[in-house]
Amino acid sequence: MKFPGTCIVCNEKIEINEIGLWAKGLGVKHEKCAEINELQCIVCGGPAGCQQCEFQEICDIANVSQFCMCKNCSEQKTPFDSYQKTTNKKFPIINS
Repeated sequence: MKFPGTCIVCNEKIEINEIGLWAKGLGVKHEKCAEINELQCIVCGGPAGCQQCEFQEICDIANVSQFCMCKNCSEQKTPFDSYQKTTNKKFPIINS
């Protein structure tokens, strides 16, 4: 890192000269935090927020549905409609 930052996964400092993984518009992560499995939001494609999920301690990411939603998308006006439209568009065979 050329500049100090805060990890978007663990909220801890990332110091200058420490390895950090940065993505424009998303932020920076520690190298070790990037290795943590995180599902993508089925609606927006961003991180689903696995590290803050209320079910994190009992969730087996490898064996659960990969169709999770992030907090932001789930708090929209009609989250279920967004969920349905996205899954229908991405997986039309499901609703055939």
